[in-house]
Amino acid sequence: MTLRPPVEPMLAQAAESVPVASGAGALAFEQKFDGFRALVFTTAGPQGRALLQSRRGALIQDRFPELIAAADAQLPAGLVLDGELLVWDPEAGRLSFEALQRRAAARGRGAPALAARWPAYYVAFDVLQLDGQELLARPYKERRALLEELFTDHGLTAPWTLCPMTSDPATAQDWLGSWTDVAGVEGLVCKSMAQKYLPGYRGWTKIRRRDTTEAVIGAITGTLAHPQLLVLGRYDNAGRLRSVGRTVPLRPEQSRQVAEHLTAADPGHPWTGVRFTATWGSHDVLDTVLVRPGLVAEVSADRAVDRGGVFRHPLRFQRLRSDVTVEDVPRFGAGPAVAAG
Repeated sequence: MTLRPPVEPMLAQAAESVPVASGAGALAFEQKFDGFRALVFTTAGPQGRALLQSRRGALIQDRFPELIAAADAQLPAGLVLDGELLVWDPEAGRLSFEALQRRAAARGRGAPALAARWPAYYVAFDVLQLDGQELLARPYKERRALLEELFTDHGLTAPWTLCPMTSDPATAQDWLGSWTDVAGVEGLVCKSMAQKYLPGYRGWTKIRRRDTTEAVIGAITGTLAHPQLLVLGRYDNAGRLRSVGRTVPLRPEQSRQVAEHLTAADPGHPWTGVRFTATWGSHDVLDTVLVRPGLVAEVSADRAVDRGGVFRHPLRFQRLRSDVTVEDVPRFGAGPAVAAG
């Protein structure tokens, strides 16, 4: 059967540490990139042009014309790839999630101009179909070998990249500690060598690197006596308190610890009238209570940080830092900076 969009991609569930191989057999460890999941279908569209499908099944090839041109020119017919869509910002000299968002939202006349400014790249980590033959029932080990042969046989280069993979747990741990310092690499995805590709099933494991850092508590949800989660900020170079994210809900003992030190906001709080969304990219608004921004929270954060310094995923509260002042907190835009001593 020939695969045609939409195809549900196989998914991963989060874990805190690199898993150990069990009776299911050896594991493969791939670098996890901070981009948009996308499937490439060659000769599947009108006039035999390639198609690009998002994780949710939308066709987005009109937003990435240079990638489609490269697929038509370099990839063989009857191919379906699974991978991560990334965008390079030449001015910043780094991968940029913000530029990727801009590109994903643009279409029509605006797409070519954005492609010239922020070129797209595709990191392939799986092949679901090759020469018109569907491969979903093949074990990952075989699919990976076919993917590597594809890159070798066709001499694929940019914008196509083969996702780095290792079967050595020690190398994977090293990647988690060192490669995640590179902008755009946020962790690992672990896969069983013997596993089939199961669309829509969370059969893989993802581990994001987490760093400890500090931020200022500027608001809460709940009440001063029973805070539920914290809205955090950092001061920019102009002395303005800028929101950088929120925590996951506090555990009861954490809530009690924070409540002992909270003070209601004074008039003229820098966030007066500001509304905060429940999650990054959401339109749901939190019901917040402003507090005096004098408390510093130590939090655990992953590597998904916007260029402006906003954490895209909820933070995990660790403790209050009574030994640290707001002046010691990293400036807005510092990202997951190392915690103060």
